[in-house]
Amino acid sequence: MSNDRSYRKPGPSTLVRLVCLGALGVITVLSWGGCQTAYYEAMEKMGYHKRDLMVSNVEKARDAQQEAKEQFKSALDRFTKTLNIKGGELQEKYDVLNAEYEQSAAKAQAVRDRIASVEDVSAALFEEWEAELKEYSSASLRQNSQKQLTRTRAQYAQLIKAMKRAETKMDPVLAKFKDQVLFLKHNLNAQAIASLKSELSSVEGNIAALIKEMESSIKEADSFISAMAKDKE
Repeated sequence: MSNDRSYRKPGPSTLVRLVCLGALGVITVLSWGGCQTAYYEAMEKMGYHKRDLMVSNVEKARDAQQEAKEQFKSALDRFTKTLNIKGGELQEKYDVLNAEYEQSAAKAQAVRDRIASVEDVSAALFEEWEAELKEYSSASLRQNSQKQLTRTRAQYAQLIKAMKRAETKMDPVLAKFKDQVLFLKHNLNAQAIASLKSELSSVEGNIAALIKEMESSIKEADSFISAMAKDKE
């Protein structure tokens, strides 16, 4: 009997499944886009325009970064103190460090979600703004609005760049925290504590870099919010 595994043309049922899966993916994307559009339309009817939502989302992203920054600092402090305490139950130390890691991971995810919401509403705002420029009958007013759009886009680009830069600094810190928690979980002994203490310096360096980027991002958010407020006056 031949062992040749030559290509077999997919049967009708296989093709149907593939087509259905592809269609489902398209429908999901379209549904999400439709939901977003419906959401913004509903908010505008209640007096909340995309510009207002954008500022609100930037404020929430800034606050999420502030909370994450404080959590990472707290986690490092707790890690350091816990590992330096002589004696005590190793299981208790593991529980403490694991709880700090879980809280840090949750705060990091909140930051990612808030940044994503800023990107969503800003894309909708700029698309709408660009389309509405064509509706001006006054060339001078259209030109002024175009300049304001260009300025706002530049300010936004600077803001989102800072936010993304800070966002990328979270993963290395979380990875270090997770390494320490897992190592302690798998090696509940005094030697494990000694090994983890020797790794703390690299964790401190990562957190210092993270905090620096987060503080820079928070300042950019404050500047953006102030600029948007001035443009509204």
